[in-house]
Formats: sequence, structure tokens, C-alpha cells
Amino acid sequence: MSILEQINSAGQAAQLRASRARSRALTQDLRGEQLFGPRLSVVNPVLWELGHVAWFQERWCLRRRDDGSLATPVLPGADALYDSAAIAHDLRWDLPLPALEATLAYQDRVMDLVLARLQRESDDPSLAYFVQLAVFHEDMHAEAFHYTRQTLAYAVPQLPVPDTHGTAAASAESGGDASIPGGRYLLGAGREPGFVFDNEKWAHPVELRPFHIARCAVSNAQYAGFVEEHGYRRRELWCEAGWRWLRQSGAQAPHYWRKRDGLWQQRRFDAWAPLSLGEPVIHVNWHEAQAYCRYAGRRLPSETEWEMAASCAGTPAKRRYPWGDAPPDTRCANLEGNAPVAVDALPAGASAHGCRQLIGNVWEWTDTAFGPYPGFEPDPYKEYSQPWFGTHKVLRGGSFATPARLIRNTWRNFYTPERCDIFAGFRTCALET
Repeated sequence: MSILEQINSAGQAAQLRASRARSRALTQDLRGEQLFGPRLSVVNPVLWELGHVAWFQERWCLRRRDDGSLATPVLPGADALYDSAAIAHDLRWDLPLPALEATLAYQDRVMDLVLARLQRESDDPSLAYFVQLAVFHEDMHAEAFHYTRQTLAYAVPQLPVPDTHGTAAASAESGGDASIPGGRYLLGAGREPGFVFDNEKWAHPVELRPFHIARCAVSNAQYAGFVEEHGYRRRELWCEAGWRWLRQSGAQAPHYWRKRDGLWQQRRFDAWAPLSLGEPVIHVNWHEAQAYCRYAGRRLPSETEWEMAASCAGTPAKRRYPWGDAPPDTRCANLEGNAPVAVDALPAGASAHGCRQLIGNVWEWTDTAFGPYPGFEPDPYKEYSQPWFGTHKVLRGGSFATPARLIRNTWRNFYTPERCDIFAGFRTCALET
């Protein structure tokens, strides 16, 4: 379905409302100092972020003129408060931000104006594009609110939790490696109607050797073996940058792990609980994933290998999701929730080669540096991809907190290799001889 058809069916209006409802639900209980929090590099002040998503929506859906100039914002001085490309991260705590009630009123006013414009100009493909951009932008910030709540030990978000079906015990079908035949593959998004980000454009041929990729992500039980066998002390397992991060951080286990009475515990938001051994390891950075791979005699997949494992089914056509082209539901993927499930759960969501949870549960680090595909041209929101080429690593697949409408097999996430605040884990590949 094209973006224009979605507008005609009121799909975009519904998405706008749903995205806003989710970001509100994730922040509605926060008050006072919680709206700011400490000045950390990995979080934004919540009050600033609430205003920023409204500013972004207004900037692209209401203020943008054909000549590239901007109309006056609804909130006087909004550009000096909320333009993330112009306001240094550390300064966001010092801005004269409107109070919470005024910020929410600003959000409501912008939303009403965008919805009214959608109704008036339902045949405008340019508006359709920017509305979809605003929806996905707010979806990404909603997941960032999850990260903030985890980082700052706030209570578990007050969200309706999806009923994920099909939780399964370990089986021969879910363990071990899937054998992927390799060959010629079209990496990236095709030119079918619909919205894709600039870093997914466009599908281009690559050649892959046959490879073997784990059917499941690395579990807490597997990673605990690495920790118990002194993986955080063994210099030979770490690259130079990883060892430098390890010495500076003092890490001895994944972030939010601790040992009590000889047993591992994990903090999830504001509560400590026994480590769930069958769940994927989470809050590990790229360096930790690489060190584990060396310990295990394995390697991280490239993003091309990951996408091929997720989308190929033995036919020329690529699948949009590992299980096919039908949108995600709770039988196939753990999305829009508050916690991961076991690595071998949700067999209905397996890929054609039997890999589980390539979509949802945890983002998965790949070995690939984030960069442009051949012929890359930035989209109008130029700050989305291009500034981060070469300094970030690619992650794929989404997490338990990712909105279902946002994710697909070709979607590329990207973070710097030391980040462990995000809901990220990894799966491994065999070292081919």
C-alpha cells in the first residue's frame, strides 16, 4: 500500500494518534526532577524531548515551504529550544523550556493542525511523506523514553503489554546454526511504494559466500559462561578499542548485572530480579559482543548476512519480515512491550531458515560499520543518517520496545560501539574454514 493510499484510508491520521499516545504513556507518570534527570550523554531531558517531537512534527509537516524556508512556529522561539541539529546535547538541560503543561499543550496544538492539514490535503504526496517521517521519528523517541527509564531506574512504563504467544522450550529446531547458501543478494530496500529511510536506499547486488548463523540470539546463560570464565579480564579477547573501553568503564559483567549470594541478578527499570537464563543477553555493547565471539570461537554477522538470513526464502523475492510479508503480530514478534522473552520463543516468527526473533526482542549488533549504500543521496531530513557514517555500527531487527509499524528486514539502526544503554544483544556466526 502506498503512502497516498494510507492517507485516503485515514491510516496516517491513526498512526499519528497512536504514536503520540505511546510517547505520552511512556512519560505520563514522570514529574518534577524526573523530567530532567542527570546530565548524561546517553539521555535527553524528558521535558526537552517531549517538546522536540512536537517541534519536529511542526517543522516538517506545517512549516516547510517549497523554497526550503520555514514559516513561523506555533510556539515563539521554538527553533532555539528544540532544534537537535543546532543545540548541543549538554545545553539541553539549561534551556528556558516551557513547563510540562505548556509543552503538552504545544504538542496538542501541533497535532490538531497536522490532522487538519491531512484532511484538507489528502492528495498531497509530499505531505504524506513528511507525516510518515514524523510518525516514525516519534516512534523512535518513544523507544528512547524506554532507554531513559531504564538508565535512570524509573519504574516500568505504564503500557499495555502485548500477550506474546508461542513461548517455547529449547528444541533441536531452535538451537544450533542455520545454513545459508550465499550467492547473489539484493541488499537494501526495493523501490516499491511506501516510506523508507535514506540509508536503506536502494537495493543493490552483493555476493555472499555460504555461511552459518545461529538460529537464536546469545542467551544470558551463554553469556554468563563468558563472564564466569573471566572474559572481562582476558586481554586476548578484546580489540584495542574494546580493551580501552573496558579499562575506562571498569565493567566486569553486562550493564545492570550484579551477583548476590552466588547468583546473578539483573535490574529491569527500577527492580532487581534473578537473571532469566533463557532470555537474550541485553545491554551489551559492540565491544562486549566481539569479545564474546572470540571467546566462543565465533564472529558477528555482517549486516548483509543478517538481512539475507532474515529475508531470503529460496526465491528471488525478498520477504519484508522473516516470516513473510504479513505485518507483525504477537505470535511472530515481541514488539511494543516492556521486557524480552526467551531466545527460542515465538516459533511462528522464524525465518525460512529457522532463525527466531530476527525481528523484535533485542536489537542485534552486526560487524558492519554504518555507511552509505552505493549512490546514496540524503533525504530532506539530512541529519538523520549522513553525519553518523563511519563512526557507528549497524544493528538490525528491533527490540521488545520497538513499535511494530517502524520495523522491517531492511531497517538499519546505528549506535557507537561503546553504547550499552540500548536494548541490544547479538547472535553469532560460525567461523568458516
